[in-house]
Amino acid sequence: MPKTAPCLRTLKVYGEKTITTAYKLGIIDKELEIQRDNNHIYIPLTRNLQPDELEKFRENVPTLEVSTYIFPERRKQPKTIHEALEDKMPPHLLACLPRAIDFVGDIAIVEIPPELETYKTKIGNAILQTHRNVQTVLAKVGAVKGEYRLREFNIIAGQPKTETIHKEHGCLFYVDLAKVYFSPRLSHEHMRVASEVKEGETVIDMFTGVGPFAILIAKKHAKVRVYAIDINPEAIELLKRNVRLNRVDGKVYPLLGDAKQVVKQQLRSAADRLIMNLPEKAMEFIEAACEALKPEGGIIHFYSFVKGLNGLEDLKTQFIAEVEKCKRSVKKILFSRFIRETAPYEWQAVLDAEVR
Repeated sequence: MPKTAPCLRTLKVYGEKTITTAYKLGIIDKELEIQRDNNHIYIPLTRNLQPDELEKFRENVPTLEVSTYIFPERRKQPKTIHEALEDKMPPHLLACLPRAIDFVGDIAIVEIPPELETYKTKIGNAILQTHRNVQTVLAKVGAVKGEYRLREFNIIAGQPKTETIHKEHGCLFYVDLAKVYFSPRLSHEHMRVASEVKEGETVIDMFTGVGPFAILIAKKHAKVRVYAIDINPEAIELLKRNVRLNRVDGKVYPLLGDAKQVVKQQLRSAADRLIMNLPEKAMEFIEAACEALKPEGGIIHFYSFVKGLNGLEDLKTQFIAEVEKCKRSVKKILFSRFIRETAPYEWQAVLDAEVR
């Protein structure tokens, strides 16, 4: 509602100086909007000026008047999408709003429940309103599927694009979410694994995508060699751009192809360390991983989906058995944990294993 308040009236040419001085004195009423007409600016105050304060203004602003004016209240910026939508949706549907938002560069990704499908544009605009760095909002359509692990998206607000530049741990990544798989939820894992790598190691990233593991490893270590494999040609092209962007040429080597074939043809007995982040199918590649490790063995960072409260222990048992089939052995499980819940009682998990 409009409110009458004391104000400072001056010519627009002196507006900036007047506002700066009023802020320093702490007398601007921040709940009211500054007003302008053709020639003048009107600055709302919380109280009337003292004579000495008025003198301070007039030292720099010769044409200054103290009066009253009718000001509109400043519109408060909503802090959450719930606040932004509370007067735009039925109250019973506000409880269904998505709580999880993934941010990849300046793109936000949400999952819209079926009951909110007709409100998806409003939800997208609310995300733009409450997250100023976001330029595009994508809604997930279906699950990750196919050999390239892709997901379909609908653009529900903002710029019509799926390409962006994502920043993580000081590295920059070109990403096209319509063409490659990328999860910002693995940021902690990228740093954890990169921190485990030792100088002088040869690392094979068997399912590299756009290179978040490979490039961070190369950035953190002066003397490493990382062979980064992916079967998706779009991912490899983006990886090559990311290698140049992050200046890790000569340390990261992009390789296009099926990891089993690439290992067999080029990388047998080459690796001190392997990263196997293909949770849907990684178990099928253990033979290739054992073939890629140096004869004396090395470390495998193994990712998989597990179900049930005993899923992590079951995964260890299965992993050890598969390694033994390849005439290798697991000396020790160095680390294991659930990374994130993917469905009720289903998680993505990681094992770090020392293999002989």
